[in-house]
Amino acid sequence: MTSLQTKLPTRERWSAEVELQVQFFDLDPMQIVWHGNYVKYLEVARCALLDTLNYNYPEMQASGYSWPIIDLHLRYAHPATFGQRIKVRASVTEWENRLKIAYVITDSASGRRLSRGTTTQVAVDMATHEMCFASPPVLFKKLGIEQV
Repeated sequence: MTSLQTKLPTRERWSAEVELQVQFFDLDPMQIVWHGNYVKYLEVARCALLDTLNYNYPEMQASGYSWPIIDLHLRYAHPATFGQRIKVRASVTEWENRLKIAYVITDSASGRRLSRGTTTQVAVDMATHEMCFASPPVLFKKLGIEQV
């Protein structure tokens, strides 16, 4: 059994934020962002976060693990509209047995929260196609956490 050292890196390193402008093609007939397009916004922020960790999808694959999303939650508070500039912040909140990322989408100008959500990913050994019940050491290394 492994345990984490008490000195963990700053969690700010485990966050990334992107700014996007709502495009016409993202709108529904009510002239607000169609609810399914928020998932795309989360993906953009998740990729930015994974880039900061140097563990985006190509690096995951090279490490021998795929990380499928097994759970997604979204809560909508206020709709985004055409031309609006939004910020999407992604932050790692869990890593020991799964990779859980929390998201907040806000209006860039006012800071008003528009929606929030989470995604959960699990490591799958690409050689055996078996799900790992604990995150592999490579994730801890990318997060800057030493295991003892």
